[in-house]
Amino acid sequence: MNTPRIGFACMYRHPERELSLKELKALEGDYNPRTTTLRWMDSVTQQEAQDKLLSIVEHNLAAQIRLLGYVAQLPLGRRMLRLSSDLLPFYSHPKVAAFYQTPSVMTRLAGLFEAIGDTARAADIRLSFHPGQFCVLGSDRPDVVENSLAEFEYHADMIRMMGYGRRFQDFKCNIHIAGRLGAEGVRAVWPRLSEVARQCITFENDEKTYGVDDCLLLADLAPVVLDIHHCWIHEGDYIAPDDPRVSRIIDSWRGVRPVMHYSQPPESLQALGFTAEQKLEMEALLKVVNKRDLYLHSDGMWNDWTNRYALLFLDRFDIMFEAKHKNLATETFYRQFMAAEHSAVTVEERL
Repeated sequence: MNTPRIGFACMYRHPERELSLKELKALEGDYNPRTTTLRWMDSVTQQEAQDKLLSIVEHNLAAQIRLLGYVAQLPLGRRMLRLSSDLLPFYSHPKVAAFYQTPSVMTRLAGLFEAIGDTARAADIRLSFHPGQFCVLGSDRPDVVENSLAEFEYHADMIRMMGYGRRFQDFKCNIHIAGRLGAEGVRAVWPRLSEVARQCITFENDEKTYGVDDCLLLADLAPVVLDIHHCWIHEGDYIAPDDPRVSRIIDSWRGVRPVMHYSQPPESLQALGFTAEQKLEMEALLKVVNKRDLYLHSDGMWNDWTNRYALLFLDRFDIMFEAKHKNLATETFYRQFMAAEHSAVTVEERL
């Protein structure tokens, strides 16, 4: 059996959180991406804008190499990373796209992305992307669909330059079903996606509109990413590990180890009397908070009941943590649950 993995998303957090923001920025900056604004780029000469953009891009890709170096020295069970979507600012924007098509820039990007892919493969790090919420393939507006396709293919270009997208799910690029047309809208644009995009795309359930059942409507096209936090909010209860839909989700991965997403509502619930050992029941929560407050992610994985619940999936899924404290949240979870080698039986008995 493959080693179960947990991962974190996009950014590095330094463990000394009591430092000043300036000190933390200095310690974390070499690992995390930078960006700029179109307003600033429009305020300077074209050459100044392009020089600045190139320096940002080179910093961002070098930062990913450094971040991969950090992940590479972790135990194998923690070698999973979501790369930032902001590595190439405004890549798909009409005002900037020509810059990225310049032969010298394309050559530079190819070399840097190749190094990222080589580094990840050498250290056996599982990688992914998660395009933002504005990537709406199921929209009923043609302009939104065109922009969304361009945004997704931006990610596919990065995946291809890293040397992935050559076989089914050698890299995960995850989106939500979104837009008024939903799953059928996604199915309609499916033929327009590149081969790399189709090899890597996954569909994740959300907390508001398109849940697990909607994602399973597309399981013949691409794998389903189960987000247990979103599912809890959408359905009002925790999906059982033996729910028949979980088996269908696993089947959608066609032999590749599935990935699920995991987050918790904010720590502020503790001030309202909800404890770390307590099962968070939707009915009780909605008496004191608005449901939308539960959409927010916590800093760390503070609720241990939910941690033990998530652990029940780890024998079959790798888990991407979506916590604000990123690597620190996965480290705490790993030390408390995975490194201690808790068995599934023990966890079930404690739930």
